[in-house]
Amino acid sequence: MIEPSPAVAAAIEGELRLLDPVVRASAELLASLLHPEFREIGTSGRLWTREAIIASLTADDAPRPGPLTASRMRGAQLCADLVHLTFDTESKGIHSHRSSLWRLTPQGWRLYFHQGTPFDDDAFGDPFAGPLAEA
Repeated sequence: MIEPSPAVAAAIEGELRLLDPVVRASAELLASLLHPEFREIGTSGRLWTREAIIASLTADDAPRPGPLTASRMRGAQLCADLVHLTFDTESKGIHSHRSSLWRLTPQGWRLYFHQGTPFDDDAFGDPFAGPLAEA
C-alpha cells in the first residue's frame, strides 16, 4: 500500500479528529479544525456555516449520534495547499458517503468544505463507480 503524502496524512488525521465525540462537543477544538470560511452541505441537504455548525454541535441539547465509524478513506493532494478526501461513515445504522476539502493555512490544515450523502447499506458497491466512471 502506498503511504499518503504528508498533506493527505494531515487531512486524514484532522478528519478522524472531527469524528471524535470529545472534539465534536468542544467549540474550541472544532474552531481549531474548521477553516474560517468553512461550509457544509449536510446529509439532510441543509447548508451550514462554521458558526452554525459549531453552535449546533456544542449546544447543551445537541443530539449525540454516538460513535461515527469511518471506512474507505482516501485522499488526493490537488495542489500544494488543497487536499480532497472521500470516505464513508456509519452511525446507528445510518451510512453516508462523505467528501471533504482541506486547505493549508498559517495555522495548519483546516476543513474548508464538507458534504455528506446518505446511502442504503445494500447499495454498498463501489462508491466511485457511476456514469462518469463507466464512460
